[in-house]
Amino acid sequence: MEGGIHTGTDASAFKECFSLTWRNPYVLRLAFSAGIGGLLFGYDTGVISGALLYIRDDFESVDRQTVLQESIVSMAIAGAIIGAAVGGWMNDRYGRRTAILIADFLFLIGAVIMASAPSAPLLIVGRIFVGLGVGMASMTSPLYISEASPAKIRGALVSTNGFLITGGQFLSYLINLAFTKAPGTWRWMLGVAGLPPIVQFILMFGLPESPRWLFRKGREEEAKAILRKIYPVDEVEQEILDLKESVEAEIREEGSSEKINIIKLLQTKTVRRGLTAGVGLQVFQQFVGINTVMYYSPTIVQLAGFASNRTALLLSLVTAGLNAFGSIVSIYFIDRTGRKKLLIISLLGLVISLGVLSGVFHETTSHSPVVSSVETSHFSNYTCPDYSSAANSATWDCMKCLKASSPHCGFCASPTNKLLPGACLISNDTVKKQCHDESRLWYTRGCPSKYGWLALIGLALYIIFFSPGMGTAPWIVNSEIYPLRFRGVCGGIAATANWISNLIVAQSFLSLTETIGTSWTFLIFGVISVVALLFVIIFVPETKGLPIEEIEKMLEVRALHWRFWEKSDEPKEKSQEV
Repeated sequence: MEGGIHTGTDASAFKECFSLTWRNPYVLRLAFSAGIGGLLFGYDTGVISGALLYIRDDFESVDRQTVLQESIVSMAIAGAIIGAAVGGWMNDRYGRRTAILIADFLFLIGAVIMASAPSAPLLIVGRIFVGLGVGMASMTSPLYISEASPAKIRGALVSTNGFLITGGQFLSYLINLAFTKAPGTWRWMLGVAGLPPIVQFILMFGLPESPRWLFRKGREEEAKAILRKIYPVDEVEQEILDLKESVEAEIREEGSSEKINIIKLLQTKTVRRGLTAGVGLQVFQQFVGINTVMYYSPTIVQLAGFASNRTALLLSLVTAGLNAFGSIVSIYFIDRTGRKKLLIISLLGLVISLGVLSGVFHETTSHSPVVSSVETSHFSNYTCPDYSSAANSATWDCMKCLKASSPHCGFCASPTNKLLPGACLISNDTVKKQCHDESRLWYTRGCPSKYGWLALIGLALYIIFFSPGMGTAPWIVNSEIYPLRFRGVCGGIAATANWISNLIVAQSFLSLTETIGTSWTFLIFGVISVVALLFVIIFVPETKGLPIEEIEKMLEVRALHWRFWEKSDEPKEKSQEV
């Protein structure tokens, strides 16, 4: 069966969410407090993109080595992989609330180390600590919210976690802009991350454990007390009964409610199908390239031809704002349109926007301003050595100048028009200052281009399509698709897959742009998006409005899920194993 048993959900889920949370603010308090983990997740994702511009200015070794830049970004992801894996076990053993509190402690330690780091290696250590916290929070926050939410508004409330992730990214760009003129720039940007975990620790300390987890551990009275605070009086007894039956059925099947056998997990049809959909969504969420945009957004803007660090941050703020707006759209549509349809619309848009980006960057790199011998001789003492010794220097353009490596060189644009021929010079602070003193723009990471604004439009389209669908739906599906007894472990597996994919993309993006070019890199992401679209159509079920126990029954009778357009009131008999 696809769709939900709550027939009114499709037309009024958004109003229902506001209505229920208005009548029972306790539910909103649970969702918001746990969702701060999403805020931290988003802040860390976004803040490094701007901080990296200034870290490169402070540490010459970072500026010269692409691999070191990628490592500063990706070591947090490596920590998140461990955090997500350990978080799955910790969620099942000690509870969702305890896992969130430990994640807050790790966030705080990481922020302090990063803000005080005297060198790149210690900065990387701080990034690993933050990553551990991010990994645990990435799978625990939506899980806690899902298990503490009424089924009718579960999708909308879990989407608040997605909104806080994108809100954290937007906040990080604001913080980046606020500290661009402050002494210590990037230290303030990274250090501010220590404040939200303190707030969340205080809020979560006064909140209860997940009622579903308590039921699973035999602490039924505690669970019932919490459920009576969450559900209306006319629904709570049925919810208690459903949970009781679910746990008893699991105990009968496994012989013990505490044993989780990994081999049996993979042999169980519902779990295997759930993992296929859940892990696949998490992998594709990263492989369509979202975190290249979030981690390297200002760098991408500079590759599009915008030279100033501050301009790059300001323009990146627009993409972060669109990301946050997309999350609000998701809250409205996720329980109205459904998870699967939103994913399909999202991926279709990504294919289009990535095609635009690929085309724009192809034009940008193949039509960059030429290097003028006259302009270059104006700075005769600082001429790029590779340019001086080149037999075919007359064919040099800006892109070829930036690829010079002995030493690294930069492009000083014409003072009349940045698209006119300019100078190819040694890249250092002295030359940069001389170039700026003559009212010229200095380029080291991208070239002047009349197509730069088209690249920004492509980025904006990418975010607009990604955020409401692929941005939030994978986390929502993973919070509700697994049987209760395996939910923590399966959520950990899926989150770990997400972070491993994230690590692969983040550690390879800059190297890919240097090796095959930015245009081909975005084209690869576009092809992957087409594959992801086919995967969603075939393997991902619609979980909109279904009680968590009903989702398990749906996976039991269906392996493939072609017919995502079925109405929610179609009879269960139409579901069949393909």
